Amino acid sequence: MARTAADEGHEVQVFFAGDSVHLVREETAAAAQGIGTGSVAEHLESLRSAGVPIFLSGMSSKARAIEAREGYELAPPQKLVELAVWSETTLVY
Repeated sequence: MARTAADEGHEVQVFFAGDSVHLVREETAAAAQGIGTGSVAEHLESLRSAGVPIFLSGMSSKARAIEAREGYELAPPQKLVELAVWSETTLVY
């Protein structure tokens, strides 16, 4: 959904929390394939290329030994609240 919205010119920001932070690991993203949605790695690359901010729960990432790197920002719970308030629509897919 985020990729489609970004491709259509909508302002998009993404926040991964819990086990979903594993998806930003290159080896996980390369192996993950959604049924009918395609490669996770391709989706993430498309979002990053479009300049979409991608936030990772700092607490979830720390618990799973995932560190910040280019294109991904570790964020506290307050950032998720900020994004929820900022957005007109929040989708969980």
